[in-house]
Amino acid sequence: MRTLNLALATWVSAIDFWAWNMIGPLSTTYAEALSLSSTQASMLVATPILVGSLGRIVVGALTDRFGGRSMFIAISLASILPVLAVGFAGSIDSYVLLLVFGFFLGVAGTVFAVGIPFANNWYEPARRGFATGVFGAGMVGTALSAFFTPRMVGWFGLLPTHVIVAAALGVTALVCVAVMRDAPAFEPHTEPVLPKLKAAARLRVTWEMSFLYAVVFGGFVAFSNYLPTYIKTIYDFSAVDAGTRTAGFAVAAVIARPIGGALSDRVPPKFVVLTSLAGTGVMAVVAAFQPPPDFWSAVTFITLAVFLGIGTGGVFAWVARRSPSASVGSITGIVAAAGGVGGYFPPLVMGASYDSVHNDYTFGLVLLAITALIALLYTAFRLSAREPDTPVPTHST
Repeated sequence: MRTLNLALATWVSAIDFWAWNMIGPLSTTYAEALSLSSTQASMLVATPILVGSLGRIVVGALTDRFGGRSMFIAISLASILPVLAVGFAGSIDSYVLLLVFGFFLGVAGTVFAVGIPFANNWYEPARRGFATGVFGAGMVGTALSAFFTPRMVGWFGLLPTHVIVAAALGVTALVCVAVMRDAPAFEPHTEPVLPKLKAAARLRVTWEMSFLYAVVFGGFVAFSNYLPTYIKTIYDFSAVDAGTRTAGFAVAAVIARPIGGALSDRVPPKFVVLTSLAGTGVMAVVAAFQPPPDFWSAVTFITLAVFLGIGTGGVFAWVARRSPSASVGSITGIVAAAGGVGGYFPPLVMGASYDSVHNDYTFGLVLLAITALIALLYTAFRLSAREPDTPVPTHST
């Protein structure tokens, strides 16, 4: 029963992530059709990321109260209209409406804050790294979007493509109604949401994990959304070819995530996260030198994706291990929000710092390497490798 529910939760996450990432794979198409500047295109990509990230704070707390099943259904249904609206805005070539409807499209990105407490309730502590890693593999939805969305637009047209994704969201919600169940261990926490969020925000673990997740998951989200623009700009690939390569990046990160979670069940998550941060920093520097297409650039970005994916699995295994059981949803919401916000700013930085004279994004990539180094040093010298199995919700750890 728990395997079925974990698999279904992962599927829901994948479909919602696909919806969340509907704009990114088409950003180069919109940029050409609407004559957008690099900064305008970056804003288009970044807006759903920000809303989907901040919304996780509330959604995580609501999951503690209503359970994962109800929240999965609600988010999938609530994402249908924004998907259709974005398709309509794109079909009439309206940049303003794309921004406005892209804002509401962010609802789909809040799904991540539902799955971690849902998976935690189904699995014992020794298996939660595996469980959260498998659920996190639902971010394969970004790969599905990157690969299929540009192709579906070519096959069926822009608006029909969005109708198909909206229909998939509706079918997914119906399957959840019929099949999905909350774990027997789930107990609704009926305390008011705001005090729970305040209590979670007072925990040091919340902000330590938020910082780390902002680096690793933020890096994944940023590249998954901005890589089509990056690849087209640097290597002059078509939108479809850029989407294919972005899908490869996302798939590599998705495969690596449960590996990071499973490793964290066997060794302290600290060492998994340290490995991720070190690899991320190194590969960001390598990418700054613009390795030639197609083999070496692919190796560079896929290796970067693997390190980021391992880190996302490691951080959330650490969250599950360190969080008070009654506050997992609230802490998860804040940490997941931090990860999304971490993905909001890099596209803006990349767009603003693009050097059109030399055709490079060196500044943005070097900034990623520096951020990874700072996170590595903090993790190495400030965080303990061993945590108590049942932490007490105090003001410090």
